[in-house]
Amino acid sequence: MKSARRTPLFSPAAVYSFPVLQPAAPAVTSERFWLTVIGIFSVAAVAAVVFVLTAPRPSARIDVSALPAINTAWNGTAAVLLVCAFIAIRRGKVSVHRALVLAAFASSTLFLTGYLIYHGFSGGARPYEGSAPWLYYPILVSHIAFSVMIVPLALVTLRRGWTFHPGHRTIARITLPIWLYVSVTGVVVYALLYGPAA
Repeated sequence: MKSARRTPLFSPAAVYSFPVLQPAAPAVTSERFWLTVIGIFSVAAVAAVVFVLTAPRPSARIDVSALPAINTAWNGTAAVLLVCAFIAIRRGKVSVHRALVLAAFASSTLFLTGYLIYHGFSGGARPYEGSAPWLYYPILVSHIAFSVMIVPLALVTLRRGWTFHPGHRTIARITLPIWLYVSVTGVVVYALLYGPAA
């Protein structure tokens, strides 16, 4: 009786029988890298807001009384640009859509910059003294909560749109209403704090 032939360990047949590890796809690696960068930046942005709201104010203050109105203007501008960007993409004007979204992101960034400067050099947030706390505080709390969410959402959406990522449309459907809500409620909070009824 003949014994079965054994394949040598290092024969070509044995070598090619082992699974070959393939390197990670460049697109997947790039996506993970940018998600990590966006995550770090988002945490840093939120930490900066928490810091200026809780840290001791500097003794030498500068006049930042005009910043709330300017910041509100940036919020309003971002809201208008987002609506225009939505209309543009619905009409198939991709280049116009991208330009408008970038402009909206710049407006929101300028708002955040002004917000940090105002709370870093002012005496603190202005207390609400109006007659509608039942309206003001729910809007304020929801505005703050969605503001934290919109930082990573906007950055991921922008990157995927810029690179024509297939998942851009899916995340944009989540990002747009949240971003628009944050921008509009920023204007509403200012109106309740500084408006005639305040």
